Amino acid sequence: MSDDRPSGGWRELAIVLLVAGVLTAALTYPLAFKVGSVARVDAADGQFSIWNVAWVARTLVVDPLHVYDANIFYPHRGTLAYSEANLGTGLLAVPAYWATGNPYTAHNSAVLLSFLLTAIGTYYLVRYLVEDRRAAAISAIGFAFCPHLFAHMAQVQVLMTLGIPFCLLAFHRAADRPTPGRGAVLGLAMAGQAICSGYYGIFVMLMVGFAVLAVAWHRGLWRERRYWLAIGVGALVAIAVVAPFFVPYAALQRTTGFRRTIADAANYSANWSAYFASASHAHAWMLRWLPRWTEVNFPGLVISVFGLAGFVAARSPREREIVLVYGGLAILACWASFGPSAGLYSVLYTLVPPFSWMRVPARFGLIVTFALAVLAGLALARMLAQTRRATMVAVAIGVLAAAELTVDLRLPAVQPLSPAYRLLATLPRGPVIELPFYFPAVGLYQHAKYMLASTSHWMPLVNGYSDYIPADFRDHVMTLAPFPSRDALKILEPDRVRYAMFHLNGYNASNRRDILTRLEQLAPYFKSIYLDDQTRLYEIVGFPP
Repeated sequence: MSDDRPSGGWRELAIVLLVAGVLTAALTYPLAFKVGSVARVDAADGQFSIWNVAWVARTLVVDPLHVYDANIFYPHRGTLAYSEANLGTGLLAVPAYWATGNPYTAHNSAVLLSFLLTAIGTYYLVRYLVEDRRAAAISAIGFAFCPHLFAHMAQVQVLMTLGIPFCLLAFHRAADRPTPGRGAVLGLAMAGQAICSGYYGIFVMLMVGFAVLAVAWHRGLWRERRYWLAIGVGALVAIAVVAPFFVPYAALQRTTGFRRTIADAANYSANWSAYFASASHAHAWMLRWLPRWTEVNFPGLVISVFGLAGFVAARSPREREIVLVYGGLAILACWASFGPSAGLYSVLYTLVPPFSWMRVPARFGLIVTFALAVLAGLALARMLAQTRRATMVAVAIGVLAAAELTVDLRLPAVQPLSPAYRLLATLPRGPVIELPFYFPAVGLYQHAKYMLASTSHWMPLVNGYSDYIPADFRDHVMTLAPFPSRDALKILEPDRVRYAMFHLNGYNASNRRDILTRLEQLAPYFKSIYLDDQTRLYEIVGFPP
């Protein structure tokens, strides 16, 4: 491939930013217009994501060395590593968090930035490959706003696709003119994606690895020292940047043995109907004809049609290389998405150690959409080059692509917190237990709402919810569930838990009477701080002998 590409310059960048911004605001409506007042607060994953992003955005500024010591599962430390850390997402959210102090604004600003940057990155990648701005714009719409992402609005790590196109763009630039500097840029791009999303960090490692081999084979670069030097520099830079952030996960796995089994992956694999499932208005008619789907992986009609056409659109050596790389990625990612039963995922699980942290093979479907979007750009570029009034045709296809991806994005309004939380934020720092203390039979995920509420005070929480649940939390949960009791207070005494907040509307009538009776019986150990019909906040001032 030649590295001579029209630069476009700042004017083009300004136009791309403007168009991508308008599309982001329109296709994620009403998120951009209510950035601080709506969110997926109706789901535990959404509550967890908002807490996570806000914690990182706050702590990267006030105490970056302890960012992994999140305020959950007190007295445990390193608890951010119990799930996806989302450090890159939190970094994106720093300006919004510190400008507003609003965790919802912080989270939503990072989500909007990811949609925006994904669109921009895909545009520049496809433009670089096919040298057609119109085709690149359509590809960008197809990937940046694909149905898979809208199906996961409660899981911020799944939305962090912004690094994928930039990683592949950095690879192609390094392959076309290999230098250590371009290799370093590739490494930084891969590391940035890994820090934003561990899943996608693993994906881009595999994608770039495949592209390296495919291009070396296609161009006969096996003995090209400059090529391998650039790739080697990229690999070293990526490892050097990511390694410190991976240490807490390695330590957790070493000390607890926590890992995802191949059986876990089997439960989260794609099936054929997943590749036709979508919540977009234009696709809803298909759902009634589908067997139960396990994921939302439909790329959209525009991207599917032109992406498949891209497989046979190649004429020049450069175009054949694009088909080799992205056609190969589409096929392999689709194969892997079907999980252990299809074979490839089992091989990857055995050969790639980070797979022991993954459990959702179906997410490889996103890479299928990405590869088809690039191939669609190739087919569109060839078609437009042979079409009269090509720009008008491209605009029409772009509008169609955007229209077919529109969804009814229902984001609940954020409800005001109890005044007890505002009062708690003014009190001397101390660990908090929130009640009811949910146990497995009623769903440990319900502790996520306490984590979200803790963004108002950032006190250490006995409560917590994450991918990994500490053994002592599970051991104590049934003793803490009927809190207050003498046995429960004895568990809290060594850690000097200071505050207890009761949400009476979380109990049925019988349990509420029992709670109030036990509070009266244990009154010497509790000092009332706040009281209303639904919420009671106490300071624990003593423990039974």
